[in-house]
Amino acid sequence: MVSEKWREVKTAVIRFLFSVFCFSLISCGTAVPAPIPTAIIKTQPTIQPTPTPIPVETQNLASLPSPTPSPPPTITPIPDTGWLTLQAGLERRTIRLFDENGQQSEHLYLLRLDPAQFTFEIAYSSGQPKSLPTWQAETGAQIVVNGGFFTEDFVATGLVVVDGAASGVSYGEFAGMFAVTDAGPDVRWLAERPFSSSEPLQFALQSFPMLVRPGGEMGFSDEDGRQARRTVVAEDENGRILFILAPFGSFTLHEMSRYLVESDLEIDAALNLDGGTSTGLVLAEPEERVLAFTAVPTVIVVYPR
Repeated sequence: MVSEKWREVKTAVIRFLFSVFCFSLISCGTAVPAPIPTAIIKTQPTIQPTPTPIPVETQNLASLPSPTPSPPPTITPIPDTGWLTLQAGLERRTIRLFDENGQQSEHLYLLRLDPAQFTFEIAYSSGQPKSLPTWQAETGAQIVVNGGFFTEDFVATGLVVVDGAASGVSYGEFAGMFAVTDAGPDVRWLAERPFSSSEPLQFALQSFPMLVRPGGEMGFSDEDGRQARRTVVAEDENGRILFILAPFGSFTLHEMSRYLVESDLEIDAALNLDGGTSTGLVLAEPEERVLAFTAVPTVIVVYPR
């Protein structure tokens, strides 16, 4: 009886002490801090697809073969482009030549022009050579091609006619002349048609040798073995004018002569111009160049009519 009474008193005391402790915490200001509010950014609802696991086949990596690298694509150059029309009366063709080992030995660059669509002139700056791009910029020509031979002082060694005025001394029968009259341009052999001071030439320049004589005959039959870069002005059977450049320097004069005669170019007459470091051409539109390695005093310039 006494023990039960004591337990009741003990329980009451514990409850009283606990309530006093809780009241002291509240009155002292100690409480659990409120959570910081989270900002909510309104966005467009996004539909999240449920990812589907991709089955993976477990395999020993050591057993996988090493990937074989693919070789880069090979661009096979076209040996002969054929004649491509650049504009009315102007065609371009490139021909790659290969030796017996399959190595490229030459890359011919050819332009073929219809005289009905173009006019031809000679520009000459005695003693004051200019680069072909400079010649083109000063003349505004559509095409500029290096001319004939010149001395160390940059004076033409053969006859030059500009605007009807002749300068220099004419070559003999071994040479040829690119001449322009009222009838148009002409490639001629001086052995057949020598220069006459009385003829009404508007423009002309002389060079040598004749690589193809009038009628399509070989003009240089002797082999001297001297390879060099070549520039040729030619006239075909239809009266069109061709500029032919061999910038790799693989042709001798005899080889160039034989190639022109045996080709499908239908050449009636062809004259060798200065070659070597002088060989070069500038085409203004579309812009194309065969770079010369030196400045030259004489050039053939071409304008659209």
